[in-house]
Amino acid sequence: MHSILNGRPHRQALTAWLLAHLAMALLAAGGAWYLNIGRDAGHLERWMRWDAVHFMRIARYGYAGDPGADPDPGLPAFFPGFPLLLRAVHMVIGDWTLAGLAISLTAGAVAVCALARLAESEARPGAGAQAVWALLLAPPAVFLVAGYSEALFLAFALPAWLLAGRGRWVAAAGCAALASSVRITGLFLAVALVVWFVRSGRARTRSAGWLLLPFAPLATYSAYQWSRTGDWLAWQSAQKAGWGRELVWPWEAWQTSWNAAWQVDNSFTWAFRGELAAAVLGVALTVWLAHRRQWPAFTYVGLQVAALTTSTFYMSIPRSALLWFPLWVLLGRADRRWFLLYAAVAAPLSALHVLMFTTHLWAG
Repeated sequence: MHSILNGRPHRQALTAWLLAHLAMALLAAGGAWYLNIGRDAGHLERWMRWDAVHFMRIARYGYAGDPGADPDPGLPAFFPGFPLLLRAVHMVIGDWTLAGLAISLTAGAVAVCALARLAESEARPGAGAQAVWALLLAPPAVFLVAGYSEALFLAFALPAWLLAGRGRWVAAAGCAALASSVRITGLFLAVALVVWFVRSGRARTRSAGWLLLPFAPLATYSAYQWSRTGDWLAWQSAQKAGWGRELVWPWEAWQTSWNAAWQVDNSFTWAFRGELAAAVLGVALTVWLAHRRQWPAFTYVGLQVAALTTSTFYMSIPRSALLWFPLWVLLGRADRRWFLLYAAVAAPLSALHVLMFTTHLWAG
């Protein structure tokens, strides 16, 4: 891990991360006041929104939820890695919101350093800083700062990818196992590492068994939820119970989301338009990776896109795009003029998402 965080790219990445973090904090503190929205909430309270509340309840009460409130059937959808760490950090930092923000701050620092290293290793010098800024300027980047699991997942997944690229399969499997404890996305990362291992041709057979390790957290969590609910797929069933989402044909999911984006006028209308755009981007990225024969990255991104676009309706695809690190590496390689165009479009949308999230509007 030390070698991944060592050198000039990581200093640039950390500077970018701290600047972006400061900018979002200032937007959260001043934006609501200026717009006269949410003035009654304190600064920390503005960050305890949506899934951050779910993570806090799991960390505090377990998957049974608050005993003083109605049961929440959607809680098993959240993997235990983040809530367990949140509970541990809360023992040092007494405020739940601040503990979640501290986890994301630290994990995000590790993630951007690893992303910079990955981009530098796969592209021209200077691509690392550009890739990091591409990520931090992305419209849903607010979720890297909030007490959500995206930053923590990337803090494990990106080092796993770097280590696999160096043929250090045991260490890569260990990092991927930690990522798998945080999000179901770790399952797709685990499959991608298997694809990479098989294609490498140089890996020792004795390392093959270690690639089963990233699947262990999912098996363990499934067994735990089975002991509670009698359902081996409780984490998947919670999607239907909590949000009405289940597996459908991709054209059905597109049609439902399209109708919500263009035929319904409510507070979620623009959010669904963002979902459609992110879905198109995900499919395009998957096709590009296949064209370039980058099969491990194709597997990692493609499985995510397939899962997200076969749900009853599109939900949180832009936020999931934060985890598509091949996309940020690709933007790191981009010509400076194209990158500036991207930044000109993405930065205002990113600021808007910060204001939406911290004023309790749905931001993805």
